[in-house]
Amino acid sequence: MKKLRFSASEVIEQAIRTERLGNKFYKDLAKRFKENTDLAGLFGTLADKESLHEARFRELKEEAGGDLPEGSEEMSEYMRAFVESEFFLGSDKALARMKNVETAGEAISNALNFEKETLLYFVGLRDMVGKKRALVDAIIREERTHISWLSKWRAGRA
Repeated sequence: MKKLRFSASEVIEQAIRTERLGNKFYKDLAKRFKENTDLAGLFGTLADKESLHEARFRELKEEAGGDLPEGSEEMSEYMRAFVESEFFLGSDKALARMKNVETAGEAISNALNFEKETLLYFVGLRDMVGKKRALVDAIIREERTHISWLSKWRAGRA
C-alpha cells in the first residue's frame, strides 16, 4: 500500500489558513469579553500572535519552494475544506462554541482546546511530508507556544 504524502507547501498553506481563521477567532473573543480588560487583552494578543505566525509561515512556504506534486490542487482544496470544517465550521466547532461561552474560564478552555486540536492536526501531517519535516516542525513549535501561553495565563488566574 502506498503511503499518503503531502507536500510541505500544502501543509504550510493550511497552517497559514489556520492562523488567519485563528486570528478571527481571537478577535471575536476579544470583542466578546471587552468588559474584562485582562481577558480582552489576552485574546487581542493571541490574535496578534496568529498574524505573526501567518507571516512566519509565509516565509516557511518560500523555503519549501515549489514542491507541489502533479494534481495537488485538488488535494489542496480538500485540505483547505478539512481545516475549515475541522476547526471552525459546524455547531460543535471552535467558532460556534464561542457563541455559548459566558465565563473567562470557558473562554480560556475553548481557546486551549482549539490550539490543541490545531497542534494535533499538524503533528498528524508531519510524517506525511517526506524530507521537509523540519518545516512542519517549525509550525508545531509555533502552535505549542499558544498552548503554553494560554496554560500559564489560566494558571495565573486560577
